[in-house]
Amino acid sequence: MFIYSLRANTLKFFGVVGVAVIALITLIAFIPSYEPVITSGDAAVLNTKTEVSFDKIKTNEDRIAFLSQFGWEVDATPVEEAEVVIPDEFDKVFTGYNELQKKQGLDLSKYKRKKLMRYTYKITNYDGYNGVVYANILVKGKRVVGGDICSADTNGFIHGFSKDVVF
Repeated sequence: MFIYSLRANTLKFFGVVGVAVIALITLIAFIPSYEPVITSGDAAVLNTKTEVSFDKIKTNEDRIAFLSQFGWEVDATPVEEAEVVIPDEFDKVFTGYNELQKKQGLDLSKYKRKKLMRYTYKITNYDGYNGVVYANILVKGKRVVGGDICSADTNGFIHGFSKDVVF
């Protein structure tokens, strides 16, 4: 015959472990997965009236359509197409640039040491500025993972795809 006794401390331990397991299972079951689409309800990130899709960017026409979601009209031929590598260590400038990306729901830190394609287009409908303005799109696979709108002047500006996302 075996006799086993439980002390109050043992019961408390197993009770805490049980509650933690139940809480973890509940979190996994009820927290929705991350959707890489920014909607109009997220006005702090983008001030648009429709959903913005960063996926299915395969062709030049897809990239032009992506920019048109933000109201930009661009020349049909990119000014430049270049392969770029995101650095392993972010310096002060790149850290600031990534903060701009985070404001528009993107993050380049996930792509350290990865090769991306950068497509640069000349914007033809930028109001309130007389100089040359470019749209840069960073694409990994078939997804836009970063980018900006910037002027070509040395003392110019840079902001996110929407004018509301400022660097």
